[in-house]
Amino acid sequence: QVQLLESGGGLVQAGGSLRLSCAASEGTFSRYTMGWFRRAPGKTRESVVSITLSNSTAYADAVKGRFTVSRDNVREMVYLQMNSLEPEDTAAYYCAATISTVPTLNERFYTYWGRGTQVSVSS
Repeated sequence: QVQLLESGGGLVQAGGSLRLSCAASEGTFSRYTMGWFRRAPGKTRESVVSITLSNSTAYADAVKGRFTVSRDNVREMVYLQMNSLEPEDTAAYYCAATISTVPTLNERFYTYWGRGTQVSVSS
């Protein structure tokens, strides 16, 4: 079973940046495509980005050009660099893992989930 732990959330002003990190349990990371999702207050969870082991990616339209995903397969970490943040980006951000070999924004394919880290963007 994969255990995921997110970190790096916080409060930032609009236009600012944050970098989220997701640590995976030892020895399992290389099997999985990783994804970031978010849930804003009062809304359903939505996809943000997906990245495969070979660094193929898929981004949600809402974050294209502002967010960048990366992974370190040696350290078993996934990162989400978020730039030009907007109040609409305020949400709990979740890291997730899927055995899919292609990037996928469909949360139904993700088996393992972290507990989330809160990002708040003030106007």
